Order: sequence, then structure tokens, then C-alpha cells
Amino acid sequence: MKHQLVLVLDFGGQYNQLIARRVRECGVYCEVIRYTTPLEEIAAKQPAGIIFTGGPNSVYDENSPHIAKEIFEMGIPILGICYGCQLMAYTLGGTVTTCETSEYGKTETIYDKSSILFSGVEDLPEMAISWMSHTDYISKAPDGFIVTAHTENCPVAAMECPEKKLYAVQFHPEVNHTQHGLGMLGSFLKNVCGCTGDWTMESYAKTAIAQIRDKVGDGRVLLALSGGVDSSVCAALLSRAVGNKLTCIFVDHGFLRKNEGDEVEAAFAGQNINFIRVNAKAAFMEKLRGVSDPETKRKTIGEEFIRAFERESKKLGTVDFLAQGTIYPDVIESGSGDAAVIKSHHNVGGLPDYVDFKEIIEPLRLLFKDEVRQLGIELGLPEQLVWRQPFPGPGLAIRIIGEITDEKLEILQEADWIFREEIAKAGLDRSIHQYFAVLTNMRSVGVMGDGRTYDYTLALRGVTTTDFMTADFARIPYEVLEVVSARIVNEVSHINRVVYDVTTKPPATIEWE
Repeated sequence: MKHQLVLVLDFGGQYNQLIARRVRECGVYCEVIRYTTPLEEIAAKQPAGIIFTGGPNSVYDENSPHIAKEIFEMGIPILGICYGCQLMAYTLGGTVTTCETSEYGKTETIYDKSSILFSGVEDLPEMAISWMSHTDYISKAPDGFIVTAHTENCPVAAMECPEKKLYAVQFHPEVNHTQHGLGMLGSFLKNVCGCTGDWTMESYAKTAIAQIRDKVGDGRVLLALSGGVDSSVCAALLSRAVGNKLTCIFVDHGFLRKNEGDEVEAAFAGQNINFIRVNAKAAFMEKLRGVSDPETKRKTIGEEFIRAFERESKKLGTVDFLAQGTIYPDVIESGSGDAAVIKSHHNVGGLPDYVDFKEIIEPLRLLFKDEVRQLGIELGLPEQLVWRQPFPGPGLAIRIIGEITDEKLEILQEADWIFREEIAKAGLDRSIHQYFAVLTNMRSVGVMGDGRTYDYTLALRGVTTTDFMTADFARIPYEVLEVVSARIVNEVSHINRVVYDVTTKPPATIEWE
């Protein structure tokens, strides 16, 4: 099935992925591509619409990203956002200058409700809050455009040329702070681009299963199953497609959270696949003896994981395909010709150098994390697995500061279990995007009963985020933190102090190591 397509042209905006996710929330398939993509390639994709992202530059700087004027003559509906709005104006003869008063954050915005972009948005008042982030502004719209929104300091907060299906907004409709922003995007997609919303995980699952069957044929597929959301959903999808032609190797390094290894195994028990669990904790602990540097920990665990997977896979004989749980943000962030490289990912870019397979299968390569979760539910995976918290590959090993010991691992597993249990009881498990415990290497004096203690300090971390590139600390109610702290100190040996991390990212990272 060929879905309607909207292209998101990335001009270096921090919200490029968020825009794409919002488009997908409206039931429309989209892809993020670089602004340098040749117009012939764009035309060949036959998009129903194009969205220009924001960006940090000034359009009147000759070194800033620009685009050929011909794109506006292709007859494809275009929506410019922030920098994309200014770029449209500048390229078509409008005037963009430095603001006398810059606008950042929540801004009162006056809308012209006769605009097709706003008229179809239910309950949108004439004045509502939008999220601004700009030091330049459009002082004069191009000929043929009408202004459809303004603020106290921004005379052109939105503009349009309906005849050419060109629309632009200075604010960011994709962020939650813009009231009715998703409705505005939906109005562009439905009322301007003519999108019908044919992108669902039910249809994706059917298409993906058929494509996998066609590709694999009588071949065999091997998947390294970490137990995380992506690899678990990937396993479930492959299982539906090829059944016992799939072998999943679950390398349990011993650093999972309490009971998680057993939960992963139980989730795939009874399915028509070959599931192999490798209990490799002893080997990993031996490699990590005396290691306290966090980067050395990561590299050591990564290397041993590869060796364990390699040892087990060699026992299987010939396998035709290697499956990976690569998802769309991995592809975007790794560049792949379509976006600036933000960071490299181990599962993007080709076959690992230690295996000999014909081809890689990446059935989740087009999906964002929230879509992967939806697909998991569609495929019947248990909710506790689908909604599993983001978890680093090295697991609890990098949430134990300093050298890892069996005692420290047990302490952290128990404390982390209590924290997660109480967060769930409070109904906060879906609103806090990541939360976990860290066993610090710091000891301090405490008093328990009539005695003096000298034990570990445990740090709790909870964050809210849209893209995990930036994050704010979660405002967990004091009464919840109080219960968590009391339970941990009373139920877990060798912890006499609990602290809560209230640092944002940046300057901190989400993980401690």
C-alpha cells in the first residue's frame, strides 16, 4: 500500500523530529530530508505537501541555508515554520529584518479566523498563546501574500498565498505550548494538502509482514534481542511474518532491572520462534572487575555483548538475514544522507564486521518510538514490555557509580524497583518520560535506630522531554518522593540517604554516566 507522503525539509531546526511526529499523529506518513535534496528528487517522491522546519540562522546571511525559488512553483502545498516562514518570505521578495523586540516563549497571538489554516481548528479563539523563538521577523510580506496572524511585536506571525498553496507561521505549532497547534497542522494536512490520514499501525503491520515474508522467503533470520521496546516489537513483528524461521538471541548481561530478564523470556514463551537466552552475567562481571571509568564500562560491555552474540550465532550454522531494531530517529540522527549527523548509532549504516549475512532487515526503520509502542500493542505484546522505560544498553552497570559488584547490583535493583513501583502507584508512569535510581559511590553518616550508619547515598532521577535531546526534571510530588525515600531506606540494606536530581539537560545529561 502506497501512503500519502508529506516531506519535512530540515533547515537545522531543533524540532525537526517533533514536526514529523506531529504529522504522523494526524495519520499522515512523513519523512525528514535535508534542505539540500535536489528538487527533482523531491518531485519524484510525489509528496502531498512539504513543511519547512525552523533553524538557528538568519535568512539574509549568505551562508545560511537557502532553497531554490522554483520549489514554490511546483504546485505542492508548503508550510513554513519559524525560519522556514522567514525563508519563504525572503525568497519570494518579502523583507526580513532583526526584531526590535525578540520573542521567546509563550506569546499572545491574534489570528484571522478566515484563513483555511485556522478556520478548521475547533475552539480556536481569535487570540491564543503560541510558542515563539526568533530574533528576526518579517516586516513586509511578499506580494500576493496576506497576513493572517500577528502579535504585539511581530506584524507577520502568519501569512499565506492560497492561490499557490503557500502558508507560513512564525511560531511553532508542533510544540505543546502553542494552543491548538496540532489542529493547525492537521488543518494544513487535511484542508490544504488533501491528506486523508491513511497512516495507522494496523495498516503498517500488515504491509511490513507481507514485505518481510516476500524478502525472507525460505531464508532464516537472526535477531539480537535486548529486551528493550524496539527489539521486542521487532521480534514480535518478525515472528508474525516468518515464525520459526526467526531465531532471537537474548544476551542477558545481568545488568537488567529486577525480574526483567524473566519477563522478556516469558513474553516470547510459547511463540513459534527459536528463543535463546544466554545468561552471561559471570562473563560480564569478570570483564568489569576493577573497572570504574564509565566510558570503559560502556566499551567493555559493548565488546563482550558482541562476543557473546557471535559465539551463540556461530552455533546456528548458516543464517541469511540479520534483523535490527533500528528506528527512525536513529536514521535521522545518524545522517544517512537525509539529515545532519547528530550522533552515530551502532545499528545504523551496514552489517557489523563480525558476522556474515546476506542482508539486514530493519522493519521499524520508518517508525518513531511512540509508533513502535503502538505497533507493539497492535501485535499483542504485554503492556509492561511495550511501555518499558528507556534503558541504556549497558543497563544498571552505568547507574552504579564506580566499580560494579554483586552487592551494589542487588542494592540498586531493589531500590530501583521500589521507585518504579511507587511512581506507577501514583499514576505518573506515563507522564514521566524516564525515571530511575542511581547508586552513587558516596557514603555518608546516618542514624538508624540507636546506631550510627555509614552507607551509600541513592540518587533518584526523573525527566520530562519530547526528544531526549533536551529534558527538564520531573516535578514529582513531595508526598510521592517521601514514600519512595522511606521505603528504600527501610527496605534496602546499605542505603541511608536518598536525594532527587533537579538538573535539566543541558547542562547535565539524563544518565549519570
